[in-house]
Amino acid sequence: MSLAEAQEGVEYIVKDIQTDDEELDAFLFSLGCYSGEPITVISHKKGGCVVSIKDGRYNIDKQLAAAILI
Repeated sequence: MSLAEAQEGVEYIVKDIQTDDEELDAFLFSLGCYSGEPITVISHKKGGCVVSIKDGRYNIDKQLAAAILI
């Protein structure tokens, strides 16, 4: 299941990130979003969703949310 399909308020574990963009992989890693890390969807928005990773909250678009597998 991808992050775009996740329920709000439920903590999930990141299984994989499916992207061919190394720069995007590095960016997500710098946020703390990588395999084995917990992630929680705070809310779904029209253009994407707000997620909580470690101590931060981030707004990510639908395309990126679909690339993060939980």
